[in-house]
Amino acid sequence: MVEIIPAILTNDIREIEEKFKRAESLAQRVQIDVLDGQFVANRTVDPSFVGNIETDLSLDFHLMTKEPVDWVERAVRGGADRIIGQIEQMANQVEFVGKVAEVGLSVGLALDLDSEVSELDPTILNNLDVVLVMSVKAGFGGQKFDPRAIKKVKELDEIRVRDDTPFKICVDGGITKENIKEVTKAGADEVAIGRRIFEGDLAQNLESFRKAAYG
Repeated sequence: MVEIIPAILTNDIREIEEKFKRAESLAQRVQIDVLDGQFVANRTVDPSFVGNIETDLSLDFHLMTKEPVDWVERAVRGGADRIIGQIEQMANQVEFVGKVAEVGLSVGLALDLDSEVSELDPTILNNLDVVLVMSVKAGFGGQKFDPRAIKKVKELDEIRVRDDTPFKICVDGGITKENIKEVTKAGADEVAIGRRIFEGDLAQNLESFRKAAYG
């Protein structure tokens, strides 16, 4: 069963708090998108501020930043359970994965739309909890799904079967009820959905996306 992860991209801490409350009894985890204004020209809440919000949700911090390794401590202070870093402005994938492992949290690497699966360091795939595939350009919500992501999901699925690596595959961006089935059939275990999941009734939206994934 695909896990649907509500994603939050905002520079307003009150919005995060309000969305946590809405998601609390309906989802296991949420994803907080972290943008530093350098990776792309968009900036969000500093992850350390999220630590002031009480929640039972598991928290993913998706670091769309220059040198994600420098943001690990802030994500830890924010209450992270899993930290996912974009590889595009990451000097050393091994260092990033090692730093997150050092603080005892689950770790993932993320590929932007134009990045290829071959850009992942193959020596650390076994240490990853998740590989996140962007199906839109990283950094802004409300974009249209790009089918190039499907090819990457299939490629990653083949790698984990061949090499017996247990990482999950998450697809993030532009997920709709029309394309979620194709994404899950390709091999995705998780999808991150932002704006579309929170518009209207969250419980109904989650249910209709789950039905669409297997309908």
